[in-house]
Amino acid sequence: MSVHPLPRLSFDDWLAAEREAVDSRSEFAGGEVFAMTGGSEAHNTISVNISAELRAQFKRRPCHVYAGDMKVRMDAADIAAYPDIMAVCGERAYYDQRRDIITNPALIIEILSESTEAYDRGDKFAHYRTLPSLTTYLLVSQHRTAAELYVRQDDGRWLLGTYDSLFDSVPLICVEASLALAEVYDKVELRDTGA
Repeated sequence: MSVHPLPRLSFDDWLAAEREAVDSRSEFAGGEVFAMTGGSEAHNTISVNISAELRAQFKRRPCHVYAGDMKVRMDAADIAAYPDIMAVCGERAYYDQRRDIITNPALIIEILSESTEAYDRGDKFAHYRTLPSLTTYLLVSQHRTAAELYVRQDDGRWLLGTYDSLFDSVPLICVEASLALAEVYDKVELRDTGA
């Protein structure tokens, strides 16, 4: 997905407009609004694959996975975004009674695209890190077998683990789950299989 800046708004004005929008989505960053465009087939397939894997592992557990349409609010950064995927185990905290904005995800996953990769790795990750609940951030390539797992340590530092083989499984300890890359990339046409 790519982002295009729109006129400045207050968070409340953006939220009211976003909730009324039918055909479009945007993200809010400190008064700036960025229109979002649609993802590729690979992006969508990876998103569905990951969501399905997590949903299967969350059965009969107090864990929830959200893909694409659920927003996350980061008050400390004055940001609201649509992560590709996020998960919460235990009690969910919402911004308000509409229950369309989560404020306490433990896991956020972004599927990298050429237009958003730098933002997902840089500023967006910095914004996500302001969430006290977030302990795991996973970046997934849509062009080759590659996943980068960032896990918050007890001292606040983030530890990076990389996975680049279809035989790898990414441990998501924060939600007591794992993602087999063979399942993540099932039916995805990759430029480089990494296997």
